[in-house]
Amino acid sequence: MIISQVAFGFILIHPVLAFSPLAISPLTLKTPRESGVIHCSRRPFQIPKQTPMTKFPALTLASMALTLMSVRSEPVVVNAIAAKVNGSIVTTNEVNFMLAPIFAQLATQYPRRGPEFMKRFKEARDNILKELIDRQIILDEFKTMGASIPDNVVDGEVKRQVRELYSGDEGKLRDELKKNMLTMDRFREMTREQLVVQAMRSQQYTDAPPPLPNEIQNEYNKIKTNLRDTSQDKITFRKIFNPSTDPANPEATPETQLELAEDIVKQINGGKEFEEMAITYSKDAFAEQGGLQEDLPRTDLSPEFAAVIFEAPEGKVIDPLLDPRGYTIVKVISKNLAPPPPLSKVRSMVEDRVRRKKTSKKYEHWIESLRKRSIIDIRI
Repeated sequence: MIISQVAFGFILIHPVLAFSPLAISPLTLKTPRESGVIHCSRRPFQIPKQTPMTKFPALTLASMALTLMSVRSEPVVVNAIAAKVNGSIVTTNEVNFMLAPIFAQLATQYPRRGPEFMKRFKEARDNILKELIDRQIILDEFKTMGASIPDNVVDGEVKRQVRELYSGDEGKLRDELKKNMLTMDRFREMTREQLVVQAMRSQQYTDAPPPLPNEIQNEYNKIKTNLRDTSQDKITFRKIFNPSTDPANPEATPETQLELAEDIVKQINGGKEFEEMAITYSKDAFAEQGGLQEDLPRTDLSPEFAAVIFEAPEGKVIDPLLDPRGYTIVKVISKNLAPPPPLSKVRSMVEDRVRRKKTSKKYEHWIESLRKRSIIDIRI
């Protein structure tokens, strides 16, 4: 069976809302491998509890690892085996790299951690590990085939991720790779592997009936906001910044400063004017303007900070957000989102999504059959 010009939707190098229509060279399918067994030796994954004196920059999992290394005397494993799939290894560094943007957003949103943080973190980690295991299983199938991903397609996907995950700053990507002991070449290879997986998955939807015009339009209406160029987004908001330490108050600690920020939110929710509270309490250059920042480009914000405030509805007062310098309370005033691309430019990708929905049971049967034939050993 031959597949050509396959258009893709979600790109799962990082599990975020990001779409990219990509064309893949023809693929020829061959017979699957012989059956095997599944083995799982899962061990609990632990995250240290946050103490009053602990500061989490909320940038990367690598930052968390550095914090751990500074307070623990025993050796710290810098890389390990997360899982083995048919003899191939999925490393903890690969898991951590994919998890880093999600961890950063959660750490920003939940300064005190707590049950909701742990729930969402574990869900994300388990989903990423499952994705990496499935990826390796599918890559094993690909090895029996003669196919390739053009370099220009890989280059395009790398550029998309730099633009949407790192605010267009390739240096941030390289820093993240370095902290997780990964090279740019390895990242390109991971990207190529994921595009292979996209192609292999898409061929499971080739027998779907043609999408109807109303189905295409309805699907486009559902996802068009996520198809826009988010680097063009702008937002207006007020903020109150409370540093984690206060030179004017030697007794202030990150814990007491967080308590102060939480109390400010309670007062605002109780009827106090945000603008007045910003003038009184905020410790940055915008305090005199009531914390107002107008038409700030999304690219001027850290990705994790932007993800939280752009998701909030207008008028929402957001609980204290953690960054490397302290705690920020935000009230969203207005959002000016970039326009979505017209349907004519993304029709092939939207049609592919409709086909996949129609034949999702077929895909689930296919991937489950591959899992059952594989030897899977989960170690985290």
